[in-house]
Amino acid sequence: MQYGLDPIFDENSKVLILGSFPSEISRKAGFYYVNKRNRFWNVLAKVFNTEIPETNEGKVKFLLEHNNAIYDAICSCDIKGSLDKNIKNAVPSDLSPIFNKAKIEQVFANGTKAYDDCETCLKAQILKATNKDIIKLPSTSPANTRFNLETLAKSWEVIRTDI
Repeated sequence: MQYGLDPIFDENSKVLILGSFPSEISRKAGFYYVNKRNRFWNVLAKVFNTEIPETNEGKVKFLLEHNNAIYDAICSCDIKGSLDKNIKNAVPSDLSPIFNKAKIEQVFANGTKAYDDCETCLKAQILKATNKDIIKLPSTSPANTRFNLETLAKSWEVIRTDI
């Protein structure tokens, strides 16, 4: 059994971005989207027209400054490697600590697996907290070769709360 990471959020978070489950690299490092090939941080930097923070502390600050929160739809599972297709015995995350403290207005899923897990296991909790359906965004994973960085960033602009 592998365990995910703690959520990153504060009381001002308005947008919750849910991945499926952290990659093997991220689990070992103890931080989100550590794999240099994953375009998550590059996409957010483009969306917010800023530089990519270099440190984990800088990334946390960056997320919170833009009222974003991140977590995963799955808090624990059996998995070999990092591929979503290898996830077995998934345990859904409890989003109530985030919803109880933050002002989440919208939940976005980073890719199909995260979206499917949200729809299957977390939909009622998300609807109760936000009164809005989950929005599926194209995955920032390097396995998603259909989208280049520019196209991803354009799709992800919907996470901005300031426009």
